[in-house]
Amino acid sequence: MSNFYEAVYEVVSRVPKGKVTTYGMIARAIGHPKASRQVGNALHRNPTPVVIPCHRVVNREGRLAPAFAFGGMEIQAALLRAEGVEVEDGRVDLQKYFWDGASRT
Repeated sequence: MSNFYEAVYEVVSRVPKGKVTTYGMIARAIGHPKASRQVGNALHRNPTPVVIPCHRVVNREGRLAPAFAFGGMEIQAALLRAEGVEVEDGRVDLQKYFWDGASRT
């Protein structure tokens, strides 16, 4: 596994239940601000989706992944809802649920 992937997984592992973050925030957090797509690629290859909660990552508009790697958008929505995140029309309200990486929880 590459250092880039490991860095992505470390940040995603810190996203608290009931919160979401974006591909871009993760890219910035690991020092690669223009690597949002590569972050998505790393999450698509997530070796332990239960441990590394990639379902908590959405795009910059709060939209869920249309091809969520572990069962589709419906599964991602169900996982988020189970954590108390409201999902409507395939979108999460980032104003309400966004995690900016500042918290170590």
